[in-house]
This record gives sequence, structure tokens and C-alpha cells, in this order.
Amino acid sequence: MDTSIDQTLGELATHYASASRVFHRAGLDYCCGGKRTLAEACEPLDLDPRTVLEQLEGTSNSEPSAQWSERPLDELIDHIIRRYHEPLREELPELVALAEKVEARHADKPNCPHGIAAHLRQVHQAVLEHLAKEEQVLFPMILAGHGSMAGPPIQVMEMEHEDHGANLARTRELTHELQAPPEACPTWQALYLRLDELEAELMEHIHLENNVLFPRALCA
Repeated sequence: MDTSIDQTLGELATHYASASRVFHRAGLDYCCGGKRTLAEACEPLDLDPRTVLEQLEGTSNSEPSAQWSERPLDELIDHIIRRYHEPLREELPELVALAEKVEARHADKPNCPHGIAAHLRQVHQAVLEHLAKEEQVLFPMILAGHGSMAGPPIQVMEMEHEDHGANLARTRELTHELQAPPEACPTWQALYLRLDELEAELMEHIHLENNVLFPRALCA
């Protein structure tokens, strides 16, 4: 595959195994913003798209990603559930508990992420409801061979993905871009590290659905 800065983030993320790491470090939204070209996405961030493309090609050795664009849909859906849905159900309650500890212990400090626990509780509930809709409605519809009629539920899922993206941005606002201050205790530091990992995982998850699963299902 010949690549260029005029390809979309979604296309590049589907092709290069390293794309999620490179895009995440650069602050490029390749999941909800996956339909933008690399050049378009880099412009407001004052990034050189050719440099980003070189990083992609250099770190991946031009090897394709897991090729989920070609694997059977049932395998892709099973992968999404096991790789992303199940870990999310375990990780989010733990993040809420960590956030509650940090706020309780450091409420008097100016850099304390006030409101982060309440925000993560809301994120947890929203994610659980979203996963249930996919597993109980959309995925069975696709697996039954009715993906071409799944336009309305897919539109709902994509809108909720946009909400998840907004929640990630709010998390960064509350945590000063996930930068732990000098006075941060190990629990505080761990919270921010795990929130950064959550962001990366959720972006990979949304990318795989928005840019791979949903288009394939609609054409099935």
C-alpha cells in the first residue's frame, strides 16, 4: 500500500500496526476523526504531516496491522468484545476507586483533579450502556447477516462514540492533560498513567468499530 498525507487517519490506522501509538503521541484523533486526511488533521495542531507519516513508516517497517479489514466479521466482533469490552468492564470501576482516593487525600492541594471521580462515574455508566447496546442489539444483527440494514443503530453508536471522545477531552481538562504534579503520590501518578492508557485503548476500540467493522457490516 502506497501511503500519503492525503489518506485518512482511519485508513492509515487500519494499515499500520504502529499508527495508534504514533497518533496518540501526536494528539491526533484517528477514531472519531478518522475520516479526516492526515494533512487536514495535522494542520490545526501545527504538525508536519510528512514527519508523522515518516514516523509511521519507520516504526512499523511498513507491516500491516492485524488485517481486521479482511478477517470474518464474527472473528472481528469476538476480538472487539474480548480485547476491549471485557477489559473496560474491569478497568473503569478501578479507575473510579483510584480517583475517589486521590480526591479524598489531596483535596487541599491546588492541583487536585477536583471532580474527576464524579466524571469517571458518569463515563463508567455511559460506557456500560453503550457496550450493552452493541452486544445485545447491533452485534447480533450483524452476525445474523442483517448488517446492511444496521444503518440506524450504527448511527447511534457513532454518535455515542463522539460522546466518548468528548469525555476523554474532559478527562484531560480535569487532570491538566494527565500531567501529574510534583506533589503527586504514587496513587495519583498511577491514576494518570492508567487514564492515559484508557484513552489509548478507547481510541483503538472506536477506530476498529468506526473505520473497520461498521463500514464492512453495512456492505455485507
